Amino acid sequence: MEQPTSEEAIHRGRALVLADLTADGLAGPKEVSMLEKAVSHRRWWSDQWPEGAVFVPGLLAQDMQDALLEHHGRWPLCPLCERAPEREPHALDLEPELGEDPRWVCGVTGHEVAPLGSLADARG
Repeated sequence: MEQPTSEEAIHRGRALVLADLTADGLAGPKEVSMLEKAVSHRRWWSDQWPEGAVFVPGLLAQDMQDALLEHHGRWPLCPLCERAPEREPHALDLEPELGEDPRWVCGVTGHEVAPLGSLADARG
């Protein structure tokens, strides 16, 4: 796989995270502003470490999980466990934490839910 430029990785990551935010109805002005702040930070980060550009999409998703926890709560909630009343609602984990092609995974069951950017398919 060809190494993306920092800017390509930023744009790809922004688009993937925005798609998942939209899938959960969290693409309002406040959330988009949080995403833009994360993009700005990761742009600086990827300029410092261009070889890490492939990690930017997953890092942006994790940045949004942290930002939303404070203002909204856990995100994204696991659709597998939402349907199981005996389980506490919990956020999905992103795996790998620092790697290429991140995907949302249920931390309770270990099942893959969706690739980053594809939560709408998992919600449907």
